[in-house]
Amino acid sequence: MYILSTGKCGLSRCITRYLMSMSAADLMVLIFEAILYEIKEAYFPHSFLNYTPICSLNLALLYFSIDCSVWLTVAFTFDRFVAICHQTLRARYCTPKIALVVMTVICSLSILQNIPVYFIYEARELIDNVPWSCFVKSSFYTSSFWTGYLWFETILTPFAPFLLIILFNTLTINHIILANRVRSQLQAKNREKNPNDQEIENRRKSIILLVALSGNFLLLWSVIFACFICVQFIDTQFLETNYNGPFTIAERFGYMLRCLSTCTNTFIYAVSQRHFRDEIKNMVRRPFARLFNKL
Repeated sequence: MYILSTGKCGLSRCITRYLMSMSAADLMVLIFEAILYEIKEAYFPHSFLNYTPICSLNLALLYFSIDCSVWLTVAFTFDRFVAICHQTLRARYCTPKIALVVMTVICSLSILQNIPVYFIYEARELIDNVPWSCFVKSSFYTSSFWTGYLWFETILTPFAPFLLIILFNTLTINHIILANRVRSQLQAKNREKNPNDQEIENRRKSIILLVALSGNFLLLWSVIFACFICVQFIDTQFLETNYNGPFTIAERFGYMLRCLSTCTNTFIYAVSQRHFRDEIKNMVRRPFARLFNKL
């Protein structure tokens, strides 16, 4: 985030804003899921973070950050689709102002979407009249409202992002392939075919990047997506406490991969840029250079 904020990566302000927002959302996932939920639960089970209101709030913020991370990735994928495939719309849509509006809308809707999550949980136990830990309410598994909400959540994340990312990247890759074919034909007619055409090489790298991003998202979300499907058709539920059951093991494994997914997309986008890699090298070298100068 620091390197992106310097503006020295050779990226447009629009792309930089998307990458900054995606990085911030990914950082929130690490804070709310990896640190304040998983690590806290394993190593600090009796901290104030386990008070039921705080625990419920943390879980709501956890799902909010995941939704932000996923839908900002979708928004950025659509932005790149417009920039590559629709040149006439590009000048109006691919701007810092539109990017800011899109990010604001996504974050606002994610907050509204995850407000009900706070009310899913109740205290696991009372200690000196203080509610401790978070336990899924029994009504969550029987109430038609919560059943509908679970379906709504499943459609929004991850079903819709799955389809949209595949759709936009497929259309973008198809456009690049057609453009390369036309360029090669024109070069052949003009007898100026260049085997090391830089434009075609850049487009080839774009295809590799888009395939890597789509494959990364689909692979790391596939387990939890399969769990969402299983819940609808077999006699099992999410968030069960039987940690030896095969479904619960798969569910926990899916959460681990989902957490990993929120960290890798921004990394792939950023590290694929040569200027970004150069800035990382400079940032690592700078302290040593200052130390050697003092010596």
